[in-house]
Amino acid sequence: MKEFYTENRKKFGELMENNSFLVIFAGQAPLERGDRFYSFSPQRNLFYLTGIDKPAVAFMLKKNHKGELHERLYVERFDETFAKWEGAPINGDKAKEVSGVENIAFLDELDKHISSALVRERLNVVYLDLETRGLHVPNTPDIDFAGRLREKFPAVTIINAHPILGGLRLCKTDTEVTMMQKAADVTGLGFMAFLDNVRPGMFEYELEAHWDYIVRKSGLKRSFDTIMASGANGTVLHYHDNNAEIKDGDLVLTDFGAQYGWYCADLSRTFPANGKFTPRQRELYNIVLGAMKKVFAIIKPGVKFAELNQTVKDYYKEELTRIGLIKDENEIANYYYHGVSHMIGLEVHDVGAGSTSTDGELYLKAGMVISVEPGLYIAEEGIGIRIEDDVLVTEDGYMNLTEAFIKEPDEIEAYMARRYEL
Repeated sequence: MKEFYTENRKKFGELMENNSFLVIFAGQAPLERGDRFYSFSPQRNLFYLTGIDKPAVAFMLKKNHKGELHERLYVERFDETFAKWEGAPINGDKAKEVSGVENIAFLDELDKHISSALVRERLNVVYLDLETRGLHVPNTPDIDFAGRLREKFPAVTIINAHPILGGLRLCKTDTEVTMMQKAADVTGLGFMAFLDNVRPGMFEYELEAHWDYIVRKSGLKRSFDTIMASGANGTVLHYHDNNAEIKDGDLVLTDFGAQYGWYCADLSRTFPANGKFTPRQRELYNIVLGAMKKVFAIIKPGVKFAELNQTVKDYYKEELTRIGLIKDENEIANYYYHGVSHMIGLEVHDVGAGSTSTDGELYLKAGMVISVEPGLYIAEEGIGIRIEDDVLVTEDGYMNLTEAFIKEPDEIEAYMARRYEL
């Protein structure tokens, strides 16, 4: 894999200005309470460039006036006491082996090296990963560093590397697709386990536990907290309590995924707890499934990303009017209140910034992996339905990474019926 990370660094370096450098920080897991910390989640752009998924690491890439690239990876010094409690940090030899970066230094040397680049080497452009989600969100180490840099070197030009890296990550290589297919395959096993084990009277968390067992046994991790929503809970998009009793006649909406090598899968399925859709449930389910098929039919390079969601709305206008659920297209938002697609990759909702064209629109390109997830949420009837697949955009259309996992209502009913025959 280190060849993959080396190539990623080369691609980013080609986009850098001369007399510039990139600094990117791994950071640390935040404190939860007391002496407990949240689980560390790697800084995905640093991982994309180096393959390092450990805390307290930094990476610097310099481009001199001749356009030559020089790279250095920074790791923590070994601390015997800390190692006894928490384990040793990644060492220089391991960092070289994983990343392919030959020049290794210690993290406490980083400030000195940055000062040298700015003062002695007269590099005057700094690239930082300045992703932020709003004023209410805690600063990342990169944003804190940008503040220090502005204070000490106000004449330096700071360029946000986040959208640039987002553009590079947008289209997946064959290596990345293979990893995502592995994550998708394990995720699908979870769905089949739900169909095998769901029974009216059990609790949502009991059904969720079958997925937890599969993903842990496989050696993978969950890519996000599982949504296991029965009945009216399925009308809440990000329902996470997973503690209600699953009742006879309920639909169960589940949204879950595995990650392999930090590459994610994202699957949603909806199924009847007792193995049989009611006529109303089947009617609505088929409308959602029909919307999914409409989106599949237009996926190819060059299609506007926004057109995918508009296709769903146009179809819903026709179908929801036909069944009497709406009278005006503005009412669609009462029952469908999210987009049909997002990017998938190193994050389950992956980056897409930096990839718009000159007209400000995002267009599908070969190599993108996107979700296709139409839904309907009818609170007054206690019915929530979402069906989601992970799709790779190809040169002439698409490949469905989760195609193997049934979603036709007849297939679901037939599969669940066999449970009682065995």
